[in-house]
Amino acid sequence: MNTQDRANILMVDDQPAKLLTYEVMLAELGENLLKASSGREALEILLHNDVAVVLLDVSMPDIDGFELASLIRQHPRFQRTAIIFISAVHLTDLDRLKGYQRGAVDYISVPVVPELLRARVSVFAELHRKTQQLESLNQELRRLSTRLMTTQDEERRRLAQDLHDGLGQDLAAVKMMLDGSLQKRPTEWKMNALAEAGEIVNRTIQQVRTMSHLLHPPLLDEGGLMLALRCYLDGIAERSDIGTSLKLEPNEFPRLTPQLERTIFRIVQEALTNVFRHSAARNVHVGLTLRDGALALTVKDDGKGLDDKVLHLRPGSYGIGIGAMQERTRELGGEFRLMDADPGTLVEVLIPAIVPLPQIAQTTSA
Repeated sequence: MNTQDRANILMVDDQPAKLLTYEVMLAELGENLLKASSGREALEILLHNDVAVVLLDVSMPDIDGFELASLIRQHPRFQRTAIIFISAVHLTDLDRLKGYQRGAVDYISVPVVPELLRARVSVFAELHRKTQQLESLNQELRRLSTRLMTTQDEERRRLAQDLHDGLGQDLAAVKMMLDGSLQKRPTEWKMNALAEAGEIVNRTIQQVRTMSHLLHPPLLDEGGLMLALRCYLDGIAERSDIGTSLKLEPNEFPRLTPQLERTIFRIVQEALTNVFRHSAARNVHVGLTLRDGALALTVKDDGKGLDDKVLHLRPGSYGIGIGAMQERTRELGGEFRLMDADPGTLVEVLIPAIVPLPQIAQTTSA
């Protein structure tokens, strides 16, 4: 077993002879064995080490095992640490119940059977190792997910620029040529055909502009999140029967970092797409509040609402849109919530520790 893969096993007993006995019994497991002769020494070791299993003597003069187990469980880092009580005195069912209530996962009586002790410690040590590996994989998955979303946003931005500068410009040139041909007195049939072709090109130009803006609105770079949101909400209102509104607090909302503005815009975009497709709502309200260094985003509609399974974000109950909003929120260290607005649905995103761009940077970017 690699040194890095070894689990820390903390043995706590006020009698050195017992600590030596446990050390001999557990040596063949190949784990890191840590020893403490008092509750205070055990707490000091726990604060500086990631411990997989604590072997804890119940009867100690300073802090007894029950009290020490309670102290260990109160710390967020050790709420899942395996605690095994060892006792030669407190062996009644009430004693065992008290031990389990204090957070023990096992209770061993003296005299200790070496094979039994090794088996139980090895199970919890391996479980701790697997948990660490799973957390490491989850962190890597989150890192890859964040990188993928950033790449997608950059690709959208590039594609939007290409549509605007390439296809959009070519279509505009064709439209100018068609308009010029109409002014040269062609036959009536040709004139009608050219006029119809001009209308088709006109609609195509508008579609390209809409696609470009949806992929990456230019206002997001040029004017910031607020202008981009207002323009997007106005577009939703024009293209549908849904009334839209935007409330900002403070009214003079500051510019944020480009990544944060892009992420907030995408979350609003995903939320409104869900409203448009599924909610049958007549109105949707977007709120953005910056207070005490924290950002709160709300999107509330008056539609038919969501199923309880979706509101509780149970796996398999929701689609890509809600999953994308969750992941983007997690990317910023925030909290994503879905709530019943009765009627309708409330999407809430809370992001802590927001630092607006300095005023001089806002002026320059504008």
